[in-house]
Amino acid sequence: MRHAGRHFLQIPGPTNVPERILRAMDNPTIDHRGPEFQRLGQAVLAGLKRVFKTSQDVIIFPASGTGAWEAALVNTLSPGDRVLMVETGHFATLWFNMAKRLGLEPVFVPGDWRHGVDPVEVTARLVEDGAHEIKAVMVVHNETSTGVTTRVAEVRKAIDRARHPALFMVDTISSLASIDYCHDEWGVDVTVAGSQKGLMLPPGLSFNAVSEKALAASKSARLPRSYWSWDDMLAGSKSGFFPYTPATNLLYGLREALRMLLEEEGLENVFQRHRRHAEATRCAVRAWNLEIVCLNPAEYSSSLTAVLMPEGHSEIHFRDVVLDRFNMSLGSGLTRLRDKAFRIGHLGDFNDLMLMGTLAGIEMGLELAGVPHQKGGVDAAMAYLGSASETARDRRSKAA
Repeated sequence: MRHAGRHFLQIPGPTNVPERILRAMDNPTIDHRGPEFQRLGQAVLAGLKRVFKTSQDVIIFPASGTGAWEAALVNTLSPGDRVLMVETGHFATLWFNMAKRLGLEPVFVPGDWRHGVDPVEVTARLVEDGAHEIKAVMVVHNETSTGVTTRVAEVRKAIDRARHPALFMVDTISSLASIDYCHDEWGVDVTVAGSQKGLMLPPGLSFNAVSEKALAASKSARLPRSYWSWDDMLAGSKSGFFPYTPATNLLYGLREALRMLLEEEGLENVFQRHRRHAEATRCAVRAWNLEIVCLNPAEYSSSLTAVLMPEGHSEIHFRDVVLDRFNMSLGSGLTRLRDKAFRIGHLGDFNDLMLMGTLAGIEMGLELAGVPHQKGGVDAAMAYLGSASETARDRRSKAA
């Protein structure tokens, strides 16, 4: 049966790709050794530095975020190296599994999937490591499976308190360009990211932002690498080129996305927009009398909200009803949260009306699926957005 109207893709990524980015990608492929491509390469690399908030090198791989994970590991570590990781959710667990497969020895701190990384625990683990066998601390900034954000700056302070030389690696795949992130200021050595979320692109590009300390570590790292080697990528990118055939049309889209984020809206406005939509969503969830997965308000995600189902009710059935009746996709519960929680994506190219349509679909879906809830979530979100808009106007008036 055909569904009239547009499909609402409200998973926490890939996100909706703006029409103008699609049109930017719809250009002829050019000579990737020629001057026009060189200008494109230089433009996107310079723009990405502003998004990561770094003056250091950023590397672009044609890959998903998983590729950027692997690049971070194989360029800096050697077989048998110990790395400290924390079980904040599904994606932290996947990165842990990759580390094991690559021959590393991860120390995986158990977690309840409802909190971010505990900086006190990080300090304690590193103080115990008097021989400095732990070579890297690896955390996920925004855990896409749970809607929990780790306070990266506090983890950096935790490492410093322990006076430990470990590298600091951070996954920002579902936070970059949606939640404020400061690679240099927070002392991160390798930041991992992907194209398909806050950057508003289709999947296919992944990124490593790299510190001088990480580059120094790469000189003695002994994990095998070829495609993922930073050396060849950096040699070419200094002049705007790649060592092999790049994803030219995705780079067209990236250039357009960077214009939208940096020049037209401005990153601080992007972050504020995401904060507004996240809090409006949480207002709706509270009004429905449902439970947010994230337990610490200081760790609420601006990219997505994960919502627990009432006991005895299936998120799979609920999402199926929403998809069938309203042509809207919501994020599923992953592994530990399978059939226990659904996820609402509110990141990327997203505005108030899109959010209200999303929340209306959820509220109607809860009713149709027979999920116990209180009505009024949509009204609560609208009230919050209205009050937040008034506050923003007041600020602008005072500034004028």
